[in-house]
Amino acid sequence: RQQKWKSSLSTQAKMPPCDFVPEKYESYTYDRMQKIREQNIAPSLRTYYKRPLLLHQGHMQWLFDHEGRRYLDLFAGIVTVSVGHCHPKVTMATQKQLARLWHTTNIYMYPAIHEYAEKLTSLFPDPLKVVYLTNSGSEANDLAMFMARLHTRNFDIISLSRGGYHGGSPYTLGLTSLTSYKHGVANGFGCTTTMLPDVFRGPWGGSHCRDSPVQTVRKCSCTEGACLAKDQYIEQFKDTLNTSVPKTVAGFIAEPIQGVNGAVQYPRNFLKEAYQLIRERGGLCISDEVQTGFGRTGSHFWGFQTHGVVPDIVTLAKGIGNGFPMAAVVTTKEIASSLAQNLHFNTFGGNPLACVVGAAVLDAIEEDGLQKNSDDVGTYMLLELAKLRDKFEIVGDVRGKGLMIGVEMVTDKDSRRPLPAEEINQIWEDCKDMGVLIGRGGLYSQTFRIKPPMCITKRDVDFAVEVFRTALQRHMEKAA
Repeated sequence: RQQKWKSSLSTQAKMPPCDFVPEKYESYTYDRMQKIREQNIAPSLRTYYKRPLLLHQGHMQWLFDHEGRRYLDLFAGIVTVSVGHCHPKVTMATQKQLARLWHTTNIYMYPAIHEYAEKLTSLFPDPLKVVYLTNSGSEANDLAMFMARLHTRNFDIISLSRGGYHGGSPYTLGLTSLTSYKHGVANGFGCTTTMLPDVFRGPWGGSHCRDSPVQTVRKCSCTEGACLAKDQYIEQFKDTLNTSVPKTVAGFIAEPIQGVNGAVQYPRNFLKEAYQLIRERGGLCISDEVQTGFGRTGSHFWGFQTHGVVPDIVTLAKGIGNGFPMAAVVTTKEIASSLAQNLHFNTFGGNPLACVVGAAVLDAIEEDGLQKNSDDVGTYMLLELAKLRDKFEIVGDVRGKGLMIGVEMVTDKDSRRPLPAEEINQIWEDCKDMGVLIGRGGLYSQTFRIKPPMCITKRDVDFAVEVFRTALQRHMEKAA
């Protein structure tokens, strides 16, 4: 039976062609790599899959392992490879700068930081025109919290509960609402969570709530322009403000679409009303664009624009450098000035190499039409995945916008109970064996996260959806 299944897989899901030929792998053996991993790399750095992949080379949406096998990368190094692995324009710009100047210090002036600051901030609405460059998303969110507290002279910051992720630093852990990231040490003083307005898994939600081509299967009695779920979640937000924090707050942070939690979306206009409530209490509104930025949502360049809001502070990372370690905090001149009262210095933030990489990424997004591609290909993929949701009882929800997609797995659509880990693992492993790499997320790791390089094509989507369908079908046959 196993042999028969393998032969049917190859005929049903044919991998699109790729004319790129990877170099021959010439490093250590797989077994030696595993031994080094066990002995010399911190055990907190966990690996995916029963037999972890040993990846050797990347080209646009493709990854190649040490044996030359090719994989369609639907996770993009955790939503980080925005324009494609080893994109030629970004690679060329990096190589050129490597031969000129790797690093000096931002205490001196050099062209790259000024050119990049102007280019990046030109993509933001007024008054978001000042940038502080850092090295990671956790660091950017850490600094955004610090700025909000300094500027408002208030301390309390509110974030969304149940799966919100804003970093793993001791400062940002208070905003992060996932037990798996929490350690048994004091953290999070001055951080308060409020109910996550999740229209699929939360107490309220219906069939018209979210800004997505695909809605939940839950029914609601909302009329045109009115959302009962949004009203209920805003009441909960008010309840938090009236009971859990002082009368004045430092700020509120939210991702436009939650990333680590599996592309969770809020009801339309929730953020708009939440922002208003925070500002009435003297707080700043922070948009965490670490995963949603740079055109990934398709309809807009920044996720906050899809909600019709302008935040006070925006944090960026991941796709900003296509895999190069860089991040940024964009804010107003007035708020940025609060940090200038004393020294606040970042050695590597905005160094010449990082700024050249960042500028090349922005050029590639524009020249390759990747925002439009995210919209076109992402919408196509969402609608194709929705067909699988309608066919398979265990596919509870398909959601997202552009190439920020989540597929939540359940035991059945009525209970919405998460599908057990061992069952999800089997589907996930099967997809990998057929050549498709998918991420995982959610409180119970029950949601498949699909956030590929934005250069992916509809032909790639057809292949990926067919692989996923085959893995689901196999699961149902085994269960039966």
